[in-house]
Amino acid sequence: EVQLQASGGGLVEPGGSLRLSCAASGFTFDDYAIGWFRQAPGKEREGVACIASNAHTTWYPDSVKGRFTVSRDNAKSTANLQMDRLKPEDTAVYYCGTDRGCIATMGIGTFGSWGQGTQVTVSS
Repeated sequence: EVQLQASGGGLVEPGGSLRLSCAASGFTFDDYAIGWFRQAPGKEREGVACIASNAHTTWYPDSVKGRFTVSRDNAKSTANLQMDRLKPEDTAVYYCGTDRGCIATMGIGTFGSWGQGTQVTVSS
């Protein structure tokens, strides 16, 4: 059974940092890119970071570029999303999912699998 579980969310003040983790199981982790996306109430799903299967390539939209950093550990089947200089508009539920070439994260494809998300709230 394919499983992806995002964790590490919470409440943080504007300008603060959070580190999200994605634990994966049930599939060959290094066969897939891993994408992070977020969903806020009343807003469309937005891809925020993606890392290629070999970790050599990453992608970020302009809205988070320079503030978010994605990484992965294929030996542990985990991925992380370091989020710095957080803004109130970053408030959302964050998910990790399997991707091919990061096209789903870019919004031009679909994620193969994704799991339960983690709530990130940026507020003073």
